[in-house]
Amino acid sequence: MTPRHLLVLERDPERRERLLEQLRAGGDHPVVAADGPAAADALGAPGFDALLLDLGTPDLDLARLRQALAPERPTEPDSLEQAERRHIGLVLRHTGGNKRRAAQLLGISRSTLLHKVRKYRLDAE
Repeated sequence: MTPRHLLVLERDPERRERLLEQLRAGGDHPVVAADGPAAADALGAPGFDALLLDLGTPDLDLARLRQALAPERPTEPDSLEQAERRHIGLVLRHTGGNKRRAAQLLGISRSTLLHKVRKYRLDAE
C-alpha cells in the first residue's frame, strides 16, 4: 500500500499523539497543523492525500478551509518544470530519501536524479 500524506488538525495533545502513532504504524506520513489557519495555509500547497480534522477546534474557519480545498476559480496549471520538481519531491518523500529507489520509480538513472535534485534544490527540503 502506498503511504498517504495526511494533514492532521487535532487540539487534544494525547489524542493527537495516539492518532499520529497509529498513522505512522500504518505506513502513512502525517503532518500536524498547529491551528485552523495553519491547516488552511497548508492545504493551499499540493501534496496532501487527506485531512483529519477536529471540528471542535476553536479557531477553525470552515469557509477558509472549504476555499483551500476547492478554490472558486481554477488555478493556472504548473509549468512542466514545476510539475517535475513537485513530483520528484513526492517520490523522494515516498522512498524516505532513498535516491536509488526514487530513480527506479521515476524510470531515470540515479545520476539524472541527482542532477535534478541539485537543480531543484531538493536536498534542502
